[in-house]
Amino acid sequence: MSAGIIIFAHGSRIESANDAVRAVAAEAAQLGDFENYEIAFLDYPPRLDDAVRRLKERSVARILVVPYFLTLGLHLQRDLPAIIERLKAEHPGVQIEVTAPLDGHEALARIVADRVRGQ
Repeated sequence: MSAGIIIFAHGSRIESANDAVRAVAAEAAQLGDFENYEIAFLDYPPRLDDAVRRLKERSVARILVVPYFLTLGLHLQRDLPAIIERLKAEHPGVQIEVTAPLDGHEALARIVADRVRGQ
């Protein structure tokens, strides 16, 4: 059995916003050489349940959920832990863990500075 990642974002009714998350996930998977990756959204399909199921169908035994959120807000403090606990109970043979959100990562300040310099 192998490992997989899920890029987990809020999701939007605006499909181009969801496509942007898909593009970042695909690029990150390529950069990190992550063969087994999925994307999931909190409020729109595909949801975490779908992504976990797809990875499990590919014999993934360890899943790392990467929140594509800038800060540790209500969704990450309340909603995501509840979803993860339910998924762990539903898939006892699969180890599911969650990384920190993007907030606090050293690259964020450089990204903001790059955006400002680019204007």
